[in-house]
Amino acid sequence: MTDDAAEPPDGSDPPDGVQDLEYDNEPFTYDGGRVDPGESANIRYGISETYLGDPVRIPVTIVNGPYPGPTVFLSAAAHGDELNGIEVVREVAHDWDHTDLHGTLVCLPVLNVPGFLAQERYLPIYDRDLNRSFPGREGSTSARRMAHRIFRNFVAPCDLGIDFHTSTRGRTNMLHVRANVNNFTVNRLARAFSSNVVIGGEGPSGTLRREATDAGVPTITVEMGEAHRFQRRLIDRALTGVASVLAEFGCHPDSSVHWPGWRTVIDADDEKTWLRADAGGIVDMKRGRGALVEEGEVICTITNPFKEEDEVVTVEAPFTGLIVGVLENPVVYPGNPLCHLVGLSADTRIALEREQTTERSRSEL
Repeated sequence: MTDDAAEPPDGSDPPDGVQDLEYDNEPFTYDGGRVDPGESANIRYGISETYLGDPVRIPVTIVNGPYPGPTVFLSAAAHGDELNGIEVVREVAHDWDHTDLHGTLVCLPVLNVPGFLAQERYLPIYDRDLNRSFPGREGSTSARRMAHRIFRNFVAPCDLGIDFHTSTRGRTNMLHVRANVNNFTVNRLARAFSSNVVIGGEGPSGTLRREATDAGVPTITVEMGEAHRFQRRLIDRALTGVASVLAEFGCHPDSSVHWPGWRTVIDADDEKTWLRADAGGIVDMKRGRGALVEEGEVICTITNPFKEEDEVVTVEAPFTGLIVGVLENPVVYPGNPLCHLVGLSADTRIALEREQTTERSRSEL
């Protein structure tokens, strides 16, 4: 675990051989089209066909700035019912002023169009997970064919990427970043997004962030909130993160990188855990998303329909930490996840407690 509890990073130089690239002012090209510097385009790009032979098309907005800089993709709804990221990508694409943009933005608000239309997590076709199908392959399954066309045209040509997700149905996440922090540029990208929590790891095989990073396009995942809704506070916080990234990498050279006040980077298995139910029943969750809990503190109880006292199962925090993800649906089978807990250093805990005290004081005004 590494922590930045009080001060922002010092902006130290990258290791030998890692330097910011020089960029040319070039058109962005994809199969069937191009967008020249100083231009933007809204595209409906075909990636598959329905049972009736009609095209399955994803919406893409490409904003090619008038000045040279990196090409950054922003993607959302690889899981069709995860909606918060859609609004983040749409607002960046259509509500922000890009007259001074250095570089290109490739905005992909809905990757999984069939899932989005059905409001389902997975592709309705054989229930496949698009976010386990990258980089895809032509001539393979329907999911991999879709992933291949998305990846080849709109991900591989980029220099950086941010992929937005929410928790799955029935759970919710505080806003945090998941990233391979052992990759220098990914680590820089994760910190630039200015979330309080960064959880390290390559990510599962077939996920967009892992496969893009392995292909030379450093990418992070941003987790935020729950499925099936827009959560305005989280959307606004994510927009701050995007602006901070664009400032860090020179897309908006006159803007500033945002410092979140404190940060913890979790990069070891013993610094994080999913607490799971050891009994089936109805859950009474005592602490919510973003709560600081003490070792031994009761996080929730599980009871049967009769609330029989001798059948109550109490779930306690195994260590002092922060609840990053938590159950929303209050019914469980044995083995179902209850909450995602990450550890905090003493200094970070002090910074978090100070922040929460300030927020409480403001709410009382």
